Amino acid sequence: MATASSAPATGDVHDLLIIGGGIHGTGIARDAAGRGLTVLLCERGDLAEFTSSASTKLIHGGLRYLEHYEFRLVREALAERERLLRLAPHIVWPLRFVLPHDAGLRPAWMLRAGLFLYDHLARLRTLPGSKPVRLRTSPLGVPLRERLTKGFVYSDCWVEDSRLVVLNAMDARARGAEIRTRTGVESARRAEGGWTATLRDTATGRTEIVRARAVINAAGPWVSETLGTVLGIDSHAAVRLIKGSHIVVRKLYAGDQAYILQQPDKRIVFAIPYERDFTLIGTTEVPYRDAPGPVAISPEETRYLCACVHRSFAKAIGPEDVVWSYAGVRPLYDDAAADASAVTRDYVLTLDAASGRPPALSVFGGKITTYRRLAEHAIAKIAPHFPRLGPAWTGDAPLPGGAMPGADFDAFLAELTRDAPFLSPETVRRLARAYGTEARTILAGARSLADLGEAFDGGLTAAEVDYLIRAEWARTADDILWRRSKLGLRTAPESATRLAAYLARRLAAA
Repeated sequence: MATASSAPATGDVHDLLIIGGGIHGTGIARDAAGRGLTVLLCERGDLAEFTSSASTKLIHGGLRYLEHYEFRLVREALAERERLLRLAPHIVWPLRFVLPHDAGLRPAWMLRAGLFLYDHLARLRTLPGSKPVRLRTSPLGVPLRERLTKGFVYSDCWVEDSRLVVLNAMDARARGAEIRTRTGVESARRAEGGWTATLRDTATGRTEIVRARAVINAAGPWVSETLGTVLGIDSHAAVRLIKGSHIVVRKLYAGDQAYILQQPDKRIVFAIPYERDFTLIGTTEVPYRDAPGPVAISPEETRYLCACVHRSFAKAIGPEDVVWSYAGVRPLYDDAAADASAVTRDYVLTLDAASGRPPALSVFGGKITTYRRLAEHAIAKIAPHFPRLGPAWTGDAPLPGGAMPGADFDAFLAELTRDAPFLSPETVRRLARAYGTEARTILAGARSLADLGEAFDGGLTAAEVDYLIRAEWARTADDILWRRSKLGLRTAPESATRLAAYLARRLAAA
């Protein structure tokens, strides 16, 4: 076991110390670095290891939030949906949703009115609007039970959530930020006009002292714990933890549409095409009262999601059909709502900087769709402490890999296919989706599949693994198979073992 050893404080003082490598921490790091601030971001695990890789993977306005009158949040989210389609066309793409009308639940007029409002809250709309559909005569109704005779179709977007986090971290680093994974912030205290923090490398146990002018607490489910234990700040703001779980089964239906299924308990459950051969089903919303940490779906949640599908789909599924599941704990701002599904998904930013003290800003709540606007608002809150801060800029700047003419992914895919004829159509599409224009870096100089080195399952090669180590902080097989990709669904245990051995050799040689 490694013995911890303390390193002396350096003379460098960062403008910002950001705690948390999820979507909000990396989004703030990117924004701040692009405005000229010096940034150090610390994440005690892998990027997006917890909540930010456990979402339903949607960039959406939040249709059901209209029932709770969260019009500002929905309007902001719809505007961000349009932006992200332009700025990251490789990992964000349109998705059509089928909303069956289920007699005895929400009446048809309410669904129609909600969709009308949803369509028109977006100031700029490039996606098709909503429309009614007769399910018994449309191919969209084929997978559904016969009692579901009418419904509606509307638009939202899909996102590769953990890749969105990594791309923000990459761009932050390109603009000067220092991103440290597997590095925890043990404590931070105000001292000498700033903050002095103790960091710990979770692999070696080595500690280090760093200084910063301000702290951003973007620790997700650990935001309250970080405020009190790490930063030593008393706060009345509280986080409400909600566990959300998803299951993945073999493809349930033909077509690339998703379904939004109403439930008698007033929740909604999505069924979404996933990784070409699968269907993603979720989410549950269960109050979580244990200490934050890694979580797994419960048998009760699995049965609940299977029953939700069986209630609307002609084909029944059971726990034995689940090929993979995942769960995460969402840190929602505690607005005292009685029902977990009614708790606000809006974000709250609290700033502790009274009496001229060095600032500490904490992020409560939020959703992946609005992460970029949250980052702008966070920087605006601390802006008075940084008079030379540059202007907002992220609204028009593509994320790494997203600089495609006209945000035309199909045109880029066609180019990449021509340039790499030795790759299977499935592999070239996966690379284009995951990396966008950065896929050319992985394939640079290759004229055959053999040029890409050792092959693993799912089209993964040594060249891609090396890129993930070098450019995306990958260190373990799980980092690659479940967060940088979802190749874990297609990887046999023997191949995963070979990948782990290859990573160990590469990292030992670094």
